Amino acid sequence: MLILPGGNALSDFRVNKLLSALQSCVPAISSVDSRYVHFAETSAVLDKKETAQLDALLNYGSTSKNTPDNSFGLIVIPRPGTISPWSSKASDIAHNSGLDKIIRLERGKVYSFNMNNGDTLNEEQITLLKPHIHDRMTEILISNENDATTLFAMTEPAELNQVDIMVGGIGALKTANIEMGLALSNDEIDYLFTSFKRLGRNPSDVELMMFAQANSEHCRHKIFNAEWTIDNVKQEHSLFKMIRQTHEANPGNVLSAYHDNAAVMAGFNGARFFTDPDNNQYGYHDEDIHILMKVETHNHPTAISPYPGAATGSGGEIRDEAATGRGAKPKAGLSGFAVSNLKIPGFEQAWETDNGKPDRIVSALDIMLEGPIGAAAYNNEFGRPALCGYFRTYEQRKNESLIYGYHKPIMLAGGYGMIRESDVHKQDIPTGAKLIVLGGPAMLIGLGGGAASSMASGSSDASLDFASVQRDNPEMERRCQEVIDRCWALGDNNPIISIHDVGAGGLSNAMPELVSASNRGAQLELREIPNDEPGMSPMGVWCNESQERYVLAISAEQLDRFTSLCKRERAPYAILGDATEKEQLVLNDAHFNNQAIDIPMSVLLGEDAKHAT
Repeated sequence: MLILPGGNALSDFRVNKLLSALQSCVPAISSVDSRYVHFAETSAVLDKKETAQLDALLNYGSTSKNTPDNSFGLIVIPRPGTISPWSSKASDIAHNSGLDKIIRLERGKVYSFNMNNGDTLNEEQITLLKPHIHDRMTEILISNENDATTLFAMTEPAELNQVDIMVGGIGALKTANIEMGLALSNDEIDYLFTSFKRLGRNPSDVELMMFAQANSEHCRHKIFNAEWTIDNVKQEHSLFKMIRQTHEANPGNVLSAYHDNAAVMAGFNGARFFTDPDNNQYGYHDEDIHILMKVETHNHPTAISPYPGAATGSGGEIRDEAATGRGAKPKAGLSGFAVSNLKIPGFEQAWETDNGKPDRIVSALDIMLEGPIGAAAYNNEFGRPALCGYFRTYEQRKNESLIYGYHKPIMLAGGYGMIRESDVHKQDIPTGAKLIVLGGPAMLIGLGGGAASSMASGSSDASLDFASVQRDNPEMERRCQEVIDRCWALGDNNPIISIHDVGAGGLSNAMPELVSASNRGAQLELREIPNDEPGMSPMGVWCNESQERYVLAISAEQLDRFTSLCKRERAPYAILGDATEKEQLVLNDAHFNNQAIDIPMSVLLGEDAKHAT
């Protein structure tokens, strides 16, 4: 492993902001500085020319300041067993520039602290400042650069776990519901217990987590779709049907609504500028340009960790646009925030009383300082402008036991884009179609987000709340978008039969959603999933929400064309398996020679599951 110094990691503005936060918990800190440090895993010793080339690649940003001899340092590095978004980009650049001996690059930050009394930080003080300098879900702290060798260590996969209902009965399911943060209702627990007793076996933790995500309020809108009885009179429409009534009564120019990742309305005829599939040259194409639009919220993650929460809210909305029909083009975005009283230090207002909040939820001020930057940064780095948005605060005590406000904030992400006439609707997936995951690798990030965001704020375990927050990688999503753009540009030869983005619940929600729309099952291989954290259990690999990914159905005849596009755009992909006539979801695990999932689609997504509330 090579260790190479880097430039400043933080601007003066960021340093001053960090210092203020650190001094609020450790007043004795007089100054702080941060610089990058790079770690290179190599297959052989670099010669002088290669070393100079690598130094030039890693010599970016402003020059690092000299650190005083009496400063105390801590180093933040990515969590061992993971690959950071920066690493995937930097390693690609190194390989493309001819540095073949470089296996992987990683980056850390060295924080240097000076104390008023000249002392070093003690363990209690380090514990207090940790949340301000690292992300506990993706990073760890070390005190010596040589300890970073763990970055490139490989871990053996953890084994499949089962919940023993055959011996422990329904109580075993109730315990798992709490410990795994599944957010299952009593009816759903009864339903699962009955279903697996009928199958004559114990459920795996993969199947339980998959069921919880696929049937969460976040993913299936069970409350909005529920039947209502008011004054003993059964109502004709659910809440969702009431919303749909306007469209049903007057569909107008709406081409697609309420059943895909985004809605589509008829646009106009015009000239679009994109590549010609025959010669790969840009040119104008006169055609109907239909408009797609989407707005959704990302409240729970933004309340826990504002920057990544808002960033992945925007990223998820962009993916929804791209994964509409058989592939579309996101064009422009918006973001909005609603929070409780800001209580700006030194600028508190008379009406801003402190009514308290759950500890794991950050303050309204922190949300508004970090959230909008996260949303804007993601849009900018992806290459889509965020043109508009809104911001409001509200908090009011009604009486001693009732307070109105946005303690669980609203983070709104939206946008619009373009889609071709032939791609507005997904096609039925034929038996034997190849099922593919496109995009970033699996990591133990965003586990259980569908269930976590369906629970009341503060009602789940704090560690599960933090585990459910995703992390953003807009550069990877840009690569995927380039592949999707090349596919829809092929017109009638578009290789995409159907596409869904991978959001809440990860593959455990997206893959069943993809095949169930065509009344198909799937035969899949777990170990084909690109995975940058091999120590994960099968449940972690299948159910994590690492960004940025899509699942697609591609006809076998078009597979070579699709994979060539992925390779050209350096977009990771994997063929997980095939669509099957039998409506059964089977996930084989070649490493352990067993099946992590073997469940009828009717159990996973059947009518009984839909109405078990």
